[in-house]
Amino acid sequence: MAVSVFNLFSIGIGPSSSHTVGPMRAALKFIIKLQNRHLFDKAASVKIDLYGSLALTGKGHSTDIAVLLGLEGEKPEGIDPASVESRITKIRTKNELVLGGVHSIDFNEESDLIFHMDKQLPFHPNGIRFQAFGQDGISLDQQIYYSVGGGFIVDHETAMSGGEMKSDEVQIPFPFKTAEQLLTHCKQQNKSIAELMMTNEKSWRTEPEIKTGLIKIWQVMQKCVERGCRQEGILPGGLNVKRRAAGIYRYLQEQSKLDVSERDPAEIMDWVSLWALAVNEENAAGGRVVTAPTNGAAGLIPSVMHYYEKFVKGASEEGIITFMLTAGAIGILYKEGASISAAEMGCMGEVGVACSMAAAGLAAAQGASNEQIENAAEIGMEHNLGLTCDPIMGLVQIPCIERNTMGANKAINAARLAGLHGDGTHRVSLDQVIATMKQTGHDMMSIYKETSQGGLAVNVPEC
Repeated sequence: MAVSVFNLFSIGIGPSSSHTVGPMRAALKFIIKLQNRHLFDKAASVKIDLYGSLALTGKGHSTDIAVLLGLEGEKPEGIDPASVESRITKIRTKNELVLGGVHSIDFNEESDLIFHMDKQLPFHPNGIRFQAFGQDGISLDQQIYYSVGGGFIVDHETAMSGGEMKSDEVQIPFPFKTAEQLLTHCKQQNKSIAELMMTNEKSWRTEPEIKTGLIKIWQVMQKCVERGCRQEGILPGGLNVKRRAAGIYRYLQEQSKLDVSERDPAEIMDWVSLWALAVNEENAAGGRVVTAPTNGAAGLIPSVMHYYEKFVKGASEEGIITFMLTAGAIGILYKEGASISAAEMGCMGEVGVACSMAAAGLAAAQGASNEQIENAAEIGMEHNLGLTCDPIMGLVQIPCIERNTMGANKAINAARLAGLHGDGTHRVSLDQVIATMKQTGHDMMSIYKETSQGGLAVNVPEC
């Protein structure tokens, strides 16, 4: 399947793209398959089995909530986050699911939604099985899906055959799986990375539609930051993590009133951290965010885009579009060459990839050459290699929220090193770093890959 920038930047809800967005999409796809096979009205009960990382950290990542809402016909991009709590309370109180929003069935969560903590399906750590049964208790259908990161899903048959789920048959004019191929296309066509991506994107949409769509996504990011800067209190889940963005925002507002000579020269770093915190606190609270390319790393790219808009001279809407198209191209390289799933790669598959994408996007928006952009992306990942995913209590809070602030500042530094202080020549290529990332992910012990069985998750007391 050809990957669009709109696949990498998709609107959903928190706290996790692989544990919330993907499973919700998988549940809805199962319902649609039942309908297509004329089995929907015959279903009297359903059973959901979660495996691997989906089981181990599913409660903290709201996977149970996501699959129930997906079975009721909801989409991540369409559901109102404010309605989730009441919807789930109703399901659990009445012991009833309304499949597809129209067909009511009995549902006992304790027996019908099982977390298999000690089992893993063969293709990917994020496995989920749906089964539907008739009135006689005989199975009508079952489907297995894998949530492979960033909200992407693949069914079992396709996964085991080595293929990909095809949502369309679009053939883009300039396909690429490596940075070398991408740069070669750009050189042959005399195009920037953003221009080449625009040409590919026109396989699905017109240029005005692409630009309008990207700006809409940027606006959702901005609104998420605005909400995050207003909200206060304690994040849900039991860790008692205090929301900090609002307090930092007030501090920076007061700083802005001071004379320039009295202001902290490192203030820009605080703004970058603020924007990342605002988004990831919203994500942790189950709010509306943009997967970029995942929810766990959702604050990093918006933060760097805010930095570009607020602090880069000559920033423009066209620059934002260039940023997003370029970042999307880099995201495709990671999806094709390694993975954007923390359950496979650790956090270098989320924050590391987002850092690399943001570095490339910022460099491009500031006029860097294709070679400098590739260098920025390489630096962004090279210094995230080996980054573990070890969320305490399985919640996307510690260390996830602060990790986005670190990644955002690192991305800006990478873009400056490559674009402002580099000429595009460098010893380590982006393709080499992606290959190293993939190997590192395979070598990394599973306890450090979104299972909450190692690292901070076991060394920091939960209460």
